Amino acid sequence: MRKTGILVVVLCLAACGFRPLYKQNTGNDIWAYGGTSVVDEMAQIKIPAIADRFGQQLRNDLLDLMTPKGVPAQPKYRLVVELVDKIVTQQAMRNDVTATNERIDYRVEYRLYQGADELVKGDSFAFVSYDILANPYSTTMSQKKAETDAAKIIANDIALRIGAYFYDRQGNVQ
Repeated sequence: MRKTGILVVVLCLAACGFRPLYKQNTGNDIWAYGGTSVVDEMAQIKIPAIADRFGQQLRNDLLDLMTPKGVPAQPKYRLVVELVDKIVTQQAMRNDVTATNERIDYRVEYRLYQGADELVKGDSFAFVSYDILANPYSTTMSQKKAETDAAKIIANDIALRIGAYFYDRQGNVQ
């Protein structure tokens, strides 16, 4: 019964036209844009420094996702990322009107350029929270973990959107 279910899922995926977004080009792919894959195009992106500690974490995560082999010597694209909003909201109030939880909402704007031409523009959001504990060190570590998680969420979102742009651009060439 289980084998039948797996077979049905595999056949459904094959029938829907599913193609992996980050597929490496093997040289004879019809859909590869100019003989390159999405991964090859993303490896040509330069990401300038982003302000603040959150920006550093976000840039490092983006570099890991987009250019894992290192910064390109002759980048074709430039990805500019800017933290627009960071809103901290205290939640779950105690009887003495102190919060037991904080929620942080991050909003980031990003733009992908090729020379002076803007190719992609968008916003990315992350909503994270952490508990305010009796031990200040534990609270600080929870806050830092929430910030790290938000940077990863936004980096994954931006990388996926940029990858989808390159994939779509390749599909329009066919």
